[in-house]
Amino acid sequence: MPYILVAGYLEAMNLNAPRIIAANAEQGFLLLTDLGATHYLDKLQQQPDLAGALYADALRALHHMQTRGVAYQSSLPSYDEKLLRFELSLFHDWLCGRHLGIEFAAADEAKWQSLCDSLVANALDQPAVFVHRDYHSRNLMVTAGINPGILDFQDAVEGPLTYDLVSLLKDCYVRWPSERVTAWAHDYHALLDVTQRRQVDLDLFMRYFDLMGVQRHLKAAGIFARLNHRDGKSAYLRDIPRTLSYIVELESQYEELGYLVKLINAHCLPAFEETH
Repeated sequence: MPYILVAGYLEAMNLNAPRIIAANAEQGFLLLTDLGATHYLDKLQQQPDLAGALYADALRALHHMQTRGVAYQSSLPSYDEKLLRFELSLFHDWLCGRHLGIEFAAADEAKWQSLCDSLVANALDQPAVFVHRDYHSRNLMVTAGINPGILDFQDAVEGPLTYDLVSLLKDCYVRWPSERVTAWAHDYHALLDVTQRRQVDLDLFMRYFDLMGVQRHLKAAGIFARLNHRDGKSAYLRDIPRTLSYIVELESQYEELGYLVKLINAHCLPAFEETH
């Protein structure tokens, strides 16, 4: 079971994740330690003034996971081109097609594929690290011990350096001013060792970070639409405008996003507003 495997890795790294007390893999039962009931999202909404301390802890834990995870990342599935392209297709097929009824003409399809090529290349160009793959405020817990408690790690992969960082800082469920997000991202870059910072300077790191966020937010918006139509979970639809807004704000910085931002502003968001 991937959950058991990754739980063991996180325990070996001394990160605060549920420990497996007993397991019956054949019947699918696990007895786990309890990290409580307070998600980061809950605490951030109740006491936003704690954001600095909570995010400092989350960044520290992420850096620890990437540093200590070097010993385990090659045992994880690869965040390869096939998986990246499938995730991008979720936006195209589920949000645009199924949910909003947007049809892509041949010229639009070509522009979409060109965008996907750029985003996939950006992801694959990055140094590969241990990636939690869902490192955000609903999967991090405020605990009585060391923060954060880390949940939902069973889909971990070996993949891009900035993926978990952008999941955390450009969260689909809570949004912070762009200046604060940038400052946190710069802080994380400063945590990298000298070799990594020579390989990926701050400008390149921020490009990786921003475009990795575009890939993730397209994926997430598609998943939210799929959760509605396939699984009957409509609550996630309200998170789509926030998720897509991260992409729109990058328009002036990245020329290659022009088609996508136009698609979102001219078609996705207006259609979404009409239907919700």
